Amino acid sequence: MNLHLLDATYELFRAYFGFPKRRAPDGMEVGAVYGIIETTLRLLREDGVTHVAAATDQIIESFRNELFDGYKTGEGIEPELLNQFPLAEEALEALGVTVWAMREFEADDALATAALRWSDDTARVVILSPDKDLMQCVISDRVVTYNRRQRKLFDEAAVVEKFGVLPASIPDYLALVGDAADGIPGITGWGAKSTAAVLARYVRIERIPGSARLWDVAVRGAARLSANLEAARPEALLYRTLTTLRRDAPLAETLDDLEWRGARRARFTALCERLGFGGIRRRPHRWIE
Repeated sequence: MNLHLLDATYELFRAYFGFPKRRAPDGMEVGAVYGIIETTLRLLREDGVTHVAAATDQIIESFRNELFDGYKTGEGIEPELLNQFPLAEEALEALGVTVWAMREFEADDALATAALRWSDDTARVVILSPDKDLMQCVISDRVVTYNRRQRKLFDEAAVVEKFGVLPASIPDYLALVGDAADGIPGITGWGAKSTAAVLARYVRIERIPGSARLWDVAVRGAARLSANLEAARPEALLYRTLTTLRRDAPLAETLDDLEWRGARRARFTALCERLGFGGIRRRPHRWIE
């Protein structure tokens, strides 16, 4: 039995930019909600999809914003996209999918928590997201990430091939290189190649010797890189805290609760009626009366 964990925040963004605009009878933009219903119904029809949960960012800000002023916020996100988050959560629940709507934590923290909690109780945990942050959750070929758009699976070997480091080093990698999507500036001069080479040897930031003369890995510009890191080591460790996913998000469900038994007919039909969705209301292939 496999557990599929859906990054519903990403899916909603993807649907917003990838599906046509459409208006509900009351005039509200709901194209992204339609899109996430469409893509989730496709997922639920795939072979081997038996246990499913989804996580959303009910608000964009999280505890990380209290740690670092530059961390990502909801600023700049289209209001008509933000307004669809509650409807998307309602739609997923109507489809019979467990939804973790995060406020203090982020959706990625919920996915990381679930992946760790149930990795020993399933044949495989599949995190459905292209987000590089989530690649730190990968364990061998038992916990993997899957990019649905590109149809690419990342097990441990694939993570190493792409980034040059083990999954456990992904938070350190992002702390040094930076992650513009999350507002992580990184450390000056530390690019992908140099960071991969150093972390492939030392794994964690705190294990990198304080002087390049002590490094036993050949890296171009090692002296400059070392000096930059030593001038900003506290910042690098803070960035690593920000890029490290939490594994203690409050998830109340058991694994049995995540078994997909079908869409909730009355709730799903009522939602489609309210939002002006036509034929899709008959698309679920299994129902809970």
